[in-house]
Amino acid sequence: MERIGVFVCHCGTNIAGTVDVAKVAEELGKVNGVVYSTHYTYMCSSAGQKMIEDKIHELNLTGVVLCSCSPRMHEKTFRSCAERAGLNAYKVEVANIREQCSWVMKEMGDATEKAIALGKAAVAKTILDTPLIEGETPMTKRALVIGGGIAGITAALDIADAGFPVDIVEKDYTVGGKMAKLDKTFPTLDCASCIVTPKMTEVSQNPNIRILSYSEVAGVKGYIGNFEVDIKRHPRYVDETKCTGCGACIEKCPNKKVPNAFNLNLNNRKAIDIPFAQAVPKVAAISADYCLHIKGMKNGKDNVCGFCEKACAAGAINFHQEETMLTEKYGAIIVATGYNPISLEKFDEYAYSQSPDVVSSLEFERLCNASGPTNGHLLRPSDGKEPKNIVFVQCVGSRCSADSTKGHEYCSKICCMYTAKHAILTRDHYPDTNITVFYIDVRTPGKNFDEFYRRAVEQYGVH
Repeated sequence: MERIGVFVCHCGTNIAGTVDVAKVAEELGKVNGVVYSTHYTYMCSSAGQKMIEDKIHELNLTGVVLCSCSPRMHEKTFRSCAERAGLNAYKVEVANIREQCSWVMKEMGDATEKAIALGKAAVAKTILDTPLIEGETPMTKRALVIGGGIAGITAALDIADAGFPVDIVEKDYTVGGKMAKLDKTFPTLDCASCIVTPKMTEVSQNPNIRILSYSEVAGVKGYIGNFEVDIKRHPRYVDETKCTGCGACIEKCPNKKVPNAFNLNLNNRKAIDIPFAQAVPKVAAISADYCLHIKGMKNGKDNVCGFCEKACAAGAINFHQEETMLTEKYGAIIVATGYNPISLEKFDEYAYSQSPDVVSSLEFERLCNASGPTNGHLLRPSDGKEPKNIVFVQCVGSRCSADSTKGHEYCSKICCMYTAKHAILTRDHYPDTNITVFYIDVRTPGKNFDEFYRRAVEQYGVH
């Protein structure tokens, strides 16, 4: 039969100023299974802990309930106290009647009633608790990072530098993520590539890091310390161990009409390509949906095109490559999967689907980037001419309080600064361009952010 002791703490006046601690102790003493209930000024003090130890011995208590502050503060203290008295530490429960009761309530009657309810719940839980014994289990000292953007790269480098092996699983052909597509970063206007590409090179050269590009996590089993992960490796039809990244295959490919995903489909590339010059791994990949040879093979013809295979001196082209499944064990998994821009289909009042000159912020970024489809020249997609008037529309998809089904009610926290960066860079390169920004409120929630925004308005004349 359970024999529970209840100890209610005053916590000075933190609890006792709002909660009738004597009444709480009295009411909890009436609960079935409770053989002792009392209150004291500071239960976490040496005198309070000695009281708990003495009562455990004296009354042969099988469980202890503390009505006190957050278990984050003193759960370990009270469990150690119980252990010293010979009671299993996991037969101790803490009812938080400070942060969850006295600190958030004004009326003593209501606060006392809630404190009693919290105490009763803790007593019920203690009765159902099972004594536990701490143990150890072996763990796999290897980590998995899902996502090879700047966050995933940084996490992998930190783990590898600590001496542990780590795998990066990246769904694209190369690591680098969204940051590899950016031109500058706010508020310093540092070169984004100058930040991310050295780190990309570092992960490729670190002996503790393995990059699994063009791959996805297909399933996870196990528990913390011992995960078993299935990784699906998509065929790139190029052997990563043989490809030297020379580009001879790309030069010979005749199909130039493949949408360039790295440039957000603002231009085309070839059916075999390397996403960008600093790609890691710098290995070519074939788009099966556009490759003339692979399409010919599906129709029973092996003699269609194949120029890339003939041009590859390393013999890296493999049209018969298939999807494979890799199963690995890991002790820890970091999810760094990044973000996707909001779909603009619900916001066609801005004519995004109707006019090529209405672009998203990331598309504008590529149009301004030296590695982009226009080689860094800001040109209108419709006619290839420099725009003289540019309008930025803020809060598309955020702060949609009138219709939350179209977006989110909260602020994105980024678009004001992102637009200020675009405006400054545009005016810096094209001083005669008129720039107008439509916004709900300007929000600059970071160090030097407000100064950056005012710089766009005062120094660069952005409207």
